[in-house]
Amino acid sequence: MKILIIGSGGREHTIAWKLAQSDRVEKIYIAPGNGGTAAEKKCENVPIGENLLIQFARRAGIDLTVVGPEDPLAAGIVDRFRKAGLAIIGPDQRAARLEASKVYSKAFMKKYGVRAAESRDFSDPAGALAYAKKHFQGGKKPAKAVSRAAKSAASASSGQNAAVAPIPPLVIKADGLAAGKGVVIAENFDEANRALSSFMKEQSLGSAGASVVLEDFLVGKEVSVLAAVSVSPGRKGSIRPFVPARDHKRRFDGGEGPNTGGMGAIAPVPDFTPEAQRDFIKSILEPTLRGLEAEKMDYRGFIFFGLMVHQNRCSLLEYNVRLGDPETQAALPLLDSDLSGLCLSILDGSLGAFPLKWKGGAVCAPVAVAEGYPGAYRKNDPIAVNEGNLAKTGAQLFIAGAQRGSGGAAGSGLRTSGGRVFAVSAWGSDAEEARTRAYLAMEFVSFEGMDYRKDIGREVSAERENND
Repeated sequence: MKILIIGSGGREHTIAWKLAQSDRVEKIYIAPGNGGTAAEKKCENVPIGENLLIQFARRAGIDLTVVGPEDPLAAGIVDRFRKAGLAIIGPDQRAARLEASKVYSKAFMKKYGVRAAESRDFSDPAGALAYAKKHFQGGKKPAKAVSRAAKSAASASSGQNAAVAPIPPLVIKADGLAAGKGVVIAENFDEANRALSSFMKEQSLGSAGASVVLEDFLVGKEVSVLAAVSVSPGRKGSIRPFVPARDHKRRFDGGEGPNTGGMGAIAPVPDFTPEAQRDFIKSILEPTLRGLEAEKMDYRGFIFFGLMVHQNRCSLLEYNVRLGDPETQAALPLLDSDLSGLCLSILDGSLGAFPLKWKGGAVCAPVAVAEGYPGAYRKNDPIAVNEGNLAKTGAQLFIAGAQRGSGGAAGSGLRTSGGRVFAVSAWGSDAEEARTRAYLAMEFVSFEGMDYRKDIGREVSAERENND
């Protein structure tokens, strides 16, 4: 098989690494790829524009294309490939609205009984602002979940005030794709006003913020469930979940600081109990599958369920219509099945019978970032890799934001090009061994200004992180 992977991040590097392990895979092209995929066995980067991908796939004799990021899916790349008679993994443009539009996604959840936070959507700024004002004036019944700050304020109160339930934050989500910048958790009306003005009036996110979803705040622990999906009109569908993973989104240790694209991930998740997994299947996965079938969608690809779990009860925060990043860097190393075979079963409708197997143990995958991230960050710093010592840890280096050029330290030829530069994914017989190996591996890769969280895989608080 010849495979084309579309994308340039750590997720795509991990997908390429896993596909290359298959005996049936002869060659993998990555468009545009990065410095890590360029050096992976069987792999070759092809820096060509999206408008030339179909032409390239035909010329190169590509048997299967796998789409990594969400933007091409939302733009209908799957529809175009299939119209050209080319096999491709991903939802068509209609199904991709489950991620591309928060308004559509929430309507789908409500229609098919997928448990999620209560919400309202608005396309007029005045209506959204009025709803937010009513919420913070106590006109809306407070949710059970409250923020850490609100809890602290309540516990500091005394007498009659201590019995008054604090007003929970309000979650504000831009309708469209916003590259991780489309969610604000407003603790008070002033914060809500600023967010709504930014999104809807100032158009800081462009058309993505023209409409918004205002959603109840939930407390719990976030869990990410990646899954394979095979649904097409006229055929019984299937969704097969992967081992659960957890992303750590906040920039600094302890879940502090600004939101990011992901500072690291673990898999599996120790506190995602069998009871919680059963609730996820019943309350989220099964109604999602019923909805995809009822809507006669063509969804042959991967899906990401972003969950909030509280007392073994799962609520859906969002769908992503592709594999998550950096969750893929933690989950795929545990896959004990042929990824190319899994992809083929997705396409031909045999996913339900595919022998999906997982290795025991755990994976920890902390992410190294450039100085300044998630704001303006340094670029073009050489990356030093101690290949010998890194190999002894058993960890895999998955590049996200680095390219190959001349002058890289220690002969790697890698230079930083993105905010999230790489992840080291280490397996261990249990979570603690995986953490130990991952952080040992971090010592053997370095660049100027490099930083990373030191607590990936440690117990997380019940504070909700932004989800986008």
